[in-house]
This record gives sequence, structure tokens and C-alpha cells, in this order.
Amino acid sequence: MMPYKFGIDEVNTKISILREEFSQLHDYNPIEHVSSRLKTPESIVAKVVRKECDPSFEAIAETITDIAGVRITCSFCSDVYRVFELLTGQSDVRLVTAKDYIAQPKPNGYKSLHAIIEVPVFLSAGPKPVFVEVQIRTVAMDFWASLEHKIYYKYDKAVPQDLLDELKEAAETASRLDAKMERLHSEIRGGDAPSEPHPTLVPGDDTLQQFHEARQQFGDV
Repeated sequence: MMPYKFGIDEVNTKISILREEFSQLHDYNPIEHVSSRLKTPESIVAKVVRKECDPSFEAIAETITDIAGVRITCSFCSDVYRVFELLTGQSDVRLVTAKDYIAQPKPNGYKSLHAIIEVPVFLSAGPKPVFVEVQIRTVAMDFWASLEHKIYYKYDKAVPQDLLDELKEAAETASRLDAKMERLHSEIRGGDAPSEPHPTLVPGDDTLQQFHEARQQFGDV
């Protein structure tokens, strides 16, 4: 588990530097909060069983890509993409996969940007590449996701339909709040536009690129 902890440390260091640099250069910090977690051995074993993965360390390292996780909370949706671009644009970060649940929300209304990245961890025996799952979402959606997690835990995942309906309605409300706050923020800052996407956003998956092209054509929503 040690390399995964160091993988989290690597990502947290990168985020901390971006956070401070952005504050110094732009007098604005797009990152509200950062948290991290390591899957427990029990959780890893359960996922190995579900995925019918070979239980060897090598197979687990290649198949289970979310053992290490970092969550970044931003004020606005444009900040989510901006932070994603700044992080994945670094030369020693390899973007493995990305799922844009902002452009294409989950059926329950959940919106977030999920990515698996690979970062080098420099051990005494030499560098070791480590997968780290990164989730980036707004403050409003982070609050919603936290509430959803508590509800699913309380009902042991058997959540009554009326509560599921209310959760989806709350997610839609959070989305509208995000859009409204984004517009207000843009007006306050004189209509500053988010940065252009990094050219290698998602290998084999053009969802994010399509979002940015649509945003250029129709403007932020």
C-alpha cells in the first residue's frame, strides 16, 4: 500500500503548487478543498472478487485503478475543467481514462469529473508508476454526493423510491445553483472565460472535447 500513499502525496503536492501559484498570479483560487483516501485491504479484496481479477499483486495493480483516490472540490464548473487541464497537462502525469459526468450526468443527477491518472513515485529502488483516481466536482455537488452516501448507508442501499426521486430533484437544484453562481461569478470578474482545454483530454473518449467545442459555440450555460 505504501506506493499508493506516496502516489496520493505526489498528486496532493501538485495540487498544492497549482493552488498557490494560481492564487499568486490570478488573485483567485479555483480549489476550495482537497481530500484523499486509500482503499482498505478488505475493500480491495471485495473488488478483486467482483471483477474476477487474478489475486496477484501485479494483476491487482493493473486492474484495480482506484486504490488511491483524491477528491478536489471547486467553486464553479469552469474551475473543475480548469483544474483538470492544469493537472493532466503536466509532463509527468499520464491521463489513463476520464468520465465527464458534468456533460453527461448519471441517471440520479450526479455531476462530477472522474479521471484515472498515472504518476511516478520515486522509491529507493527507482521510479514506480502508480494509478490515482481523481474526482473533481463543485461544492454544491459535493454536498449532494455526501448526503446521497449517508442515505444509501442508512438504508443499506435499499433506498425508498420517494427518497430517490427527492435526491434527483436535489441534484437538479444543485445544478441550477451551480449555473447561476457561475454566471454571477463571470459578471463580477468581467466575463473572464475559462482556459482552453488541454489537447489530450481523454484518449479514445471525446466527451470533454465536445463539451468545450459546444461551450465555444453557444457560450457557458
